[in-house]
Amino acid sequence: MKGNALGLEERVARIEGILEHMDKRFDQVDKRISEFREDFNARLNHLEAELRGLGNRIWWVMGVQISMWATIILAILIK
Repeated sequence: MKGNALGLEERVARIEGILEHMDKRFDQVDKRISEFREDFNARLNHLEAELRGLGNRIWWVMGVQISMWATIILAILIK
């Protein structure tokens, strides 16, 4: 019976070691996920800024095109 108790203690110790190892791995996974989130958020913020800038440029181009169109129509009407 004493041999079984020792075997049980060894098994529990082994399981504890495995659990500690798993805990370290989960910490690494959490760290990688956190780094991924930071990188993703930085890229998303950059993309949003680019889209805002693109929106401003589109309005500027539309303004130029409408001005050119009005000028051409006026030139045709005055001639």
